[in-house]
Amino acid sequence: MTTVDRNNPLYAVSPLDGRYASRTAPLSPHVSEAALMCARVQVEVEYLLALADLDVTPVSFSDDERADLRDLYESFDAEDADLVKRLEVEGAEGYTATNHDVKAVEYFIRTETPESVHPWIHFGLTSEDVNNLSHRLMVKGAVEDVLVPELRAMRDELVELAQEYRDIPMLARTHGQPATPTTFGKELAVYASRLGRTLARVEAAADSLSGKLAGASGTYAAHVAAYPNVDWRTFSREFVTSLGLDHTALATQVNPCDDFAALFDAFRGVNNVIIDLDLDMWLYISDKYLGQEAVEGETGSSTMPHKVNPIDFENSEGNLSKANSDLTFLADYVTTSRLQRDLSDSTVKRNIGAAFAHCLIGYGKTQKGLGKIVPNEHVMREELDNMPAIIGEAVQTILRREGDTQAYERVKKLTRGREVTLEDFYDLFEELDVDDETREELLALTPATYVGLADELVGDL
Repeated sequence: MTTVDRNNPLYAVSPLDGRYASRTAPLSPHVSEAALMCARVQVEVEYLLALADLDVTPVSFSDDERADLRDLYESFDAEDADLVKRLEVEGAEGYTATNHDVKAVEYFIRTETPESVHPWIHFGLTSEDVNNLSHRLMVKGAVEDVLVPELRAMRDELVELAQEYRDIPMLARTHGQPATPTTFGKELAVYASRLGRTLARVEAAADSLSGKLAGASGTYAAHVAAYPNVDWRTFSREFVTSLGLDHTALATQVNPCDDFAALFDAFRGVNNVIIDLDLDMWLYISDKYLGQEAVEGETGSSTMPHKVNPIDFENSEGNLSKANSDLTFLADYVTTSRLQRDLSDSTVKRNIGAAFAHCLIGYGKTQKGLGKIVPNEHVMREELDNMPAIIGEAVQTILRREGDTQAYERVKKLTRGREVTLEDFYDLFEELDVDDETREELLALTPATYVGLADELVGDL
């Protein structure tokens, strides 16, 4: 290849910005490089305003000036992002190149404010004070505005499908072998319930993100040197919580990322549930328990024209597995730092967006797959009718109730490792020393009706 068009997604190095760019676009306002710049501007501006509220500082702003400052991040656009990048890499009029992304943000704010304000921008801060808060604002927005709504939509879809198919009986398979029947709706209800529980963990973890603002070594040293009579601990707590974050009171230069680790682990829990769902849907399609609505014009195989492949569930499985690998790495890595600070986590945290992007793709693909499935009720019932041995559990349990001490052994001898028919069971029932009411109870058993409380359990969602 002799030419590369960097603006064309076909030339993107990562499929997240190439093939899947349209699917990952909702995350761009939250976890892109420009989003990080915007979040840094927000933190710096709000910090500047908080300093102005202190009686000891000479800086102050009118209501209009405050609105203008906040407009720097509320209306942050592509031109602003380009300027921040130029200040970092090339410099701009009056400013040399910084080769420092946080300093570039400080200079950006200087270009939009009078010189009298400049000493108070980034006053007493270390870059990590800005970065740790910015990353948490970004992550919180991505989780609450993009990922959680997708997961809620998936859970709602599972609940709807569970209700719709709550009374369609099907053969269960424990250890891959024929087992006590269930209903398709009840099995989907299990996943809806699991997803709801794991989603609650994600929401709780996102709500517990915790920020730090305490200077270069976490001691407020610069702040205290300038204004020793200010209660900087209270100032820090009130400022951080005003951003919608919990406050980390004790830190080095680095905000411990145990809160991020908890969030990433919570997402892994969600993803594992969905991967499990993907695998089961794949197997049900393979067993013809489920059909898939064919998409007009779509090709399932380049050589076998008849195929309608479960590609959405497969794509979800792959993306969520990749996401979990990334989330595990992130959780392990960002919780460590040499002594009071090292920069190895800086480049790593830039990949949080990529992990979230694989999550988002997976969630969308599973929902698309669920929207295509159609239960083959005839296939499910036919397989139940061809597997009468599964009523053996009910038979031996009823006989135990009637005091038969050899109930299990009796049914085992009849069924284990053998193909049996309902007639074989009827012959056994005729030989049993039970009353007529119990015999009628046994004769009424069928594989398709032996589903217990499956229908009612769906109502527990």
